[in-house]
Amino acid sequence: MTYRSRTPICQDMARPKAFDRDAALAAATKTFATYGYEGTSTALLVKSMGIGRQSLYDTFGDKHALYLEALQHYCFDSVGQLAAALQSAGSPLAGIEAALLGFAARIQDDTMCLGVGSICEFGRRDREVAAIGKSSAASLQNIFAATIQRGKELGEIPPEIDPKDAAWFINATFIGLKVMARGGATRDDLRATAQMALRCLG
Repeated sequence: MTYRSRTPICQDMARPKAFDRDAALAAATKTFATYGYEGTSTALLVKSMGIGRQSLYDTFGDKHALYLEALQHYCFDSVGQLAAALQSAGSPLAGIEAALLGFAARIQDDTMCLGVGSICEFGRRDREVAAIGKSSAASLQNIFAATIQRGKELGEIPPEIDPKDAAWFINATFIGLKVMARGGATRDDLRATAQMALRCLG
């Protein structure tokens, strides 16, 4: 009788656990926005992302690399959403009004802003973080300036308004609304601030 040798097959060999990378990155973004870079530990990240520590390192690198990717994606998505909101309105001024007032109305439901948080926490001491912030600010500046210029050409915005200066003002208003909301400002306070900014363009 011939006996076949059986080679044990280990079915429980360690394999990388599959997970949704985008969902994990979104969870990391929310965690960083809530607790800041320094306040976010690796243990907190793996818990919020629902992945193992080794999966975090293998997929995203270290904590700083993950923060940079989260910040990059957050800024890119935020700029894209704002550009779409401005372009979907019936006119340039209506687009700015809808963006500001809409932002003021919903911001208390989502007061965590990774972009503003990175500025407050790092300033310019981290070159890579600062570069992402600078690029995002430049994109917003160009979008607002172009929108204001179109408003001037259509007669919606007074000719003496400088598009570049007004763009900085509107951008600063958005940042201010985010900080105000994080500090507990009411929707009425935020809306009043947004309306004041709009009157400055009229």
